[in-house]
Amino acid sequence: MIRTVVAGLDGSSESRAAAEWAAREAELRGLPLKIVHVWEPAPEPMAQAPLLGTETQRHWSERVPREAAEVMRRRHPGVELTTEHLTGAPADTLLKAAADAELLVLGSRGLGGFGGFMVGSVGLSVVAHAERPVVLVRAGEQAADEHEPDQAGIPSAATPYHPVLLGLDAASPADPVIEFAFEEAARRNTGLRVIHGWNLPPYYVYGLTADTQLHDEIARQHAAVLAEALRPWRQKHPNVEVTEATPSGSPGIRLVDASHTASLVVVGRRIRRSPFGAHIGPVTHTVLHHAAAPVAVIAHN
Repeated sequence: MIRTVVAGLDGSSESRAAAEWAAREAELRGLPLKIVHVWEPAPEPMAQAPLLGTETQRHWSERVPREAAEVMRRRHPGVELTTEHLTGAPADTLLKAAADAELLVLGSRGLGGFGGFMVGSVGLSVVAHAERPVVLVRAGEQAADEHEPDQAGIPSAATPYHPVLLGLDAASPADPVIEFAFEEAARRNTGLRVIHGWNLPPYYVYGLTADTQLHDEIARQHAAVLAEALRPWRQKHPNVEVTEATPSGSPGIRLVDASHTASLVVVGRRIRRSPFGAHIGPVTHTVLHHAAAPVAVIAHN
């Protein structure tokens, strides 16, 4: 089966940003890109309305992906590109279309201030149920955003990439998440910054004001656990420069803060077979909604 990068496109600015990111990623990986447009038919009474007639349906089912593909081919002539138009419920259809893909790329609306993302119901459902990597790209994302500024401080896509940022639970590290992060850093010829955030157990809190050594000792323990979790991966990827951090406090907030100087944020999601609820975990949920860089969610057992 042909390996591909799949991008979901609905004509919105966020989905166009996702398609652009997917094209750049496909070029880095040397893989073809498939743009998938999902059309969900309107209920029969609405479909008969003048504004939802044949011409409108043809626009969304044919014109949008065709025009997007034309733009992508001009901007990324080295990427083999195909389009696919599918009909059905968007989340379920995207999941099926990307079941064997290297990764699925979707758009997400950007917010001002603290917020970086606002993930809609389709994106959340896909992230919660996909067993392939899913990348969420905010509206307005530009190639230069992922790179260091040039010597004059001007954004440029010709400079080195910002580091890849990995959020890791060092106590139970998931190999697929770590491997994805190291490989993305290697593709970009950049470093990998790994953050393992932690909170003190409740029974320690009241004694900290009198015993700062306790806090330092716990911090050293977390640092040692993280270093051990990363040791075999450092050996496997000796050319990737790794920076480790084990700050206390909310892991999600620490990752959001660090995302402002990252080219990509990588987090994990444990696979759960229950059909009910969006099982993505509190840290991943925080990062998806507030990160300032594209976010890759990697499912793992």
